[in-house]
Amino acid sequence: MAERMTSRERVRAAVERQGPDRVPIDVGGSSFSTIIGQAYEDLKARLGIESETRYMKRKSRSAILDEQVALRLHTDTRPLGVGAPDGWQDRYFDDGSFQDEFGVVWRRAGGGHYAPTGNPLREAVMDDLEAFPWPDPHNPGRVRGLAEQARRLHEETEYAVVLSLPVGFVHLSQYLRGYEQWLMDIVLNPEFLDALMDRALEWWVALATAVLDEVGPYVDVIGFGDDVAFHDRPMIDLTRYRRLFKPRHAQMIAELKARSKAQVLYHCCGAVAPLIDEFIDIGVDALNPVQVSSKGMGDTAELKARFGDRICFWGGIDTGRVLPSGTPAEVRAEVVQRIRDLSPGGGFVLASVHNIQEDVPPENILAMVDAALEAGGSQQ
Repeated sequence: MAERMTSRERVRAAVERQGPDRVPIDVGGSSFSTIIGQAYEDLKARLGIESETRYMKRKSRSAILDEQVALRLHTDTRPLGVGAPDGWQDRYFDDGSFQDEFGVVWRRAGGGHYAPTGNPLREAVMDDLEAFPWPDPHNPGRVRGLAEQARRLHEETEYAVVLSLPVGFVHLSQYLRGYEQWLMDIVLNPEFLDALMDRALEWWVALATAVLDEVGPYVDVIGFGDDVAFHDRPMIDLTRYRRLFKPRHAQMIAELKARSKAQVLYHCCGAVAPLIDEFIDIGVDALNPVQVSSKGMGDTAELKARFGDRICFWGGIDTGRVLPSGTPAEVRAEVVQRIRDLSPGGGFVLASVHNIQEDVPPENILAMVDAALEAGGSQQ
């Protein structure tokens, strides 16, 4: 049995594929690996915890875990997020929708997620793009207090500090343009799409560098999300991926690694198996969420055999069926399988596939983490 590691040592060893003392657990460490809304309230009630709920993102109701909850879940991570800009508050409308600082209007369908239904650049041409009023990435509100929070987590706790950065240029350009028009631009208006994504990239890099100038020495993992796949295939063919997405993502990752020794966690949902070699090539250290219900992602033993010596898998516990609808015994079986497939030699951080959704019962959340502790012994 390996000597006991701190949570920070455990996560870093797993990502570096060196073999931690046990499989690390991430619940609540990032904006894409926490617990949503009612599921979190139900879990707190089950645990008898009555603290006020704080959210990373209001629109997604992604919870910042109370420390008592985090301790019960044995999570090895603690979150760090970018603040709100000074002088801006989202504008809420009578129908429950709201407008963000980019001018994107978000609307919630029933009890589900908010979707970007008002897109300020939907009808834009190049002159409109040139005149678009981008928010200030250097607004001091975004980093106020962040350095002290990061320093405290790094120096006064043993947990892995995970910095969640905003979504990248793919999603931001989609929100501004609208998904349908954005997809058509790939073929019909590539010059405009290149210009839009370049401006979104420039904004993201400016914000990321401002944040890392404050917290770079104190963070262990830097996470960002930018989906480039659907449920059954990559979003675009490999040739287009290598022209449109890969060099821009490579620039993002290079900027992060130039300003911090933290490991880069890339969140990309869907059927990404055909792209994992590309991700490795641009410097991705860990891939989340390992969406096992998507095409080509369910055989996690094969994923480990093909890529496990070059990248860490972070996620893997099914939120499509097992966590919301399975029994605790089925959840435990899922955990055991993913640990067996993905953890040998390190290279696995156990987490849910994306955030734990509102319909997941508390007994299944507890079954997931308890099974991880039981099954995730020494990986050396």
